[in-house]
Amino acid sequence: MSHITPIDYDTASEAVRAEHDREVELRGRMTNMKRTLLHSPVAHRIYAEWFTLREELRPALDDRAVWLFCHAISLESRSIIPVGFFRRALINVGLMPETIVPTEDEALLIDFGKAIVRDSNAVPEELWDRLKARYDEPTLANLVAFAGIMIATAVYNNVVKVDIDPELGPYLEGFEFPSK
Repeated sequence: MSHITPIDYDTASEAVRAEHDREVELRGRMTNMKRTLLHSPVAHRIYAEWFTLREELRPALDDRAVWLFCHAISLESRSIIPVGFFRRALINVGLMPETIVPTEDEALLIDFGKAIVRDSNAVPEELWDRLKARYDEPTLANLVAFAGIMIATAVYNNVVKVDIDPELGPYLEGFEFPSK
């Protein structure tokens, strides 16, 4: 059970309702995580910058690459809600997360995401060399910032123990985190 209750739209302040309505207008839905974050519209907007950085990365990374990068971060963070979110994205385009064979670029992003979560002070130089050979510095800056927001999202969901959104349930059936 979530340590922070979702906002109640009917009793929420005008600022909270305005942020709620802005989010629904922009993205068409409201998740349990967002409902808990909305106790602070500022916190909600900061986490929503994930979408802004996603757009900055779009010229360099297609959806599948982003989903695999985020899925790797979510798995390594052992954060069930983001795992479900990215499993849904992959499955809905006909891909089974357990059987995907990543491209060389996708494998690089998966390795990078995992390395950041494992120890952000020890991302291997060889990994950085491969990233620098593939991406320009603005893309790398956006990629690291994007990973940071993804990790923050995983941490938020883990610490708060946000309730799993019902629509994610089918994508998590039979899923178990790999043993460490």
